[in-house]
Amino acid sequence: MSRALAQLPATVIDEAVRRALAEDLGRGGDLTSEALIAADQRAAGWLVTRADGVACGLALAAATFAAVDPEVRFEPAATDGDELPAAARLARVEGRARSLLAAERTALNFLGHLSGIATATRRLVRLVGDRPARVVCTRKTTPGLRALEKYAVRAGGGANHRFALDDGVLIKDNHLALVGDAGEAVRRARRAVGHMVRVEVEVDDLEQLDAVLAAGADAVLLDNMPPQRLAEAVRRCRGRALTEASGGVNLDNLAAVAASGVDLVSVGWITHSAPSLDVAFDLDPAG
Repeated sequence: MSRALAQLPATVIDEAVRRALAEDLGRGGDLTSEALIAADQRAAGWLVTRADGVACGLALAAATFAAVDPEVRFEPAATDGDELPAAARLARVEGRARSLLAAERTALNFLGHLSGIATATRRLVRLVGDRPARVVCTRKTTPGLRALEKYAVRAGGGANHRFALDDGVLIKDNHLALVGDAGEAVRRARRAVGHMVRVEVEVDDLEQLDAVLAAGADAVLLDNMPPQRLAEAVRRCRGRALTEASGGVNLDNLAAVAASGVDLVSVGWITHSAPSLDVAFDLDPAG
């Protein structure tokens, strides 16, 4: 990783873990383990990868075990952002067997989901190569998990778009349908927000682009434009506005999109549809 990965605040981690455990433990806790395993039986095991990928979510896994039982020992063997092969060890966990089993699935869910996002992001970042474009995520996130999923994008080497609607002005097609004119939409936004707020506008064609540039947009979202049109849009925006390519970006066309010279490439599926990384907990009953 070229930049240090800013860690998630403890308050974000604790709230996510609390909600996830409440969902999984239900009203009576782990009935199966409590019926089969003595309260004082101890065990240890390793959290391991079952496929190649980028690790992410170790702090959430650690917090999950600690929330179930503060006496569980969690010893990480990897760091978020590490690229790992299949069968790599992520962490060793040791403690009461009932506690390990009660926390196992929630910890694995966090690790698998976030590592999957980080892995997908890393693949896209690699395809961009040495071009200046940055891969960014969108607000197409799992409700309640946005901060975690956007963190996973950063762990994979990507960057974040808006976290929420109050981060900045992004004038999209439905806004323009109601206002009626892209340039007027920019002017209204400028009058309504302070000088610290960036105004970005979604445009579908070069004529619309010229109008929003003339109105003083800070950034333009170039929606579903083919690479040749993207390159012309970048030429017109140079020195005037930040450029973002969006819509239909995938592993097959990303390199061509990035070659157009855009500053950002936004990809919604890395948070809403990235496959989870297969992660498992290999328990050693003997400890």
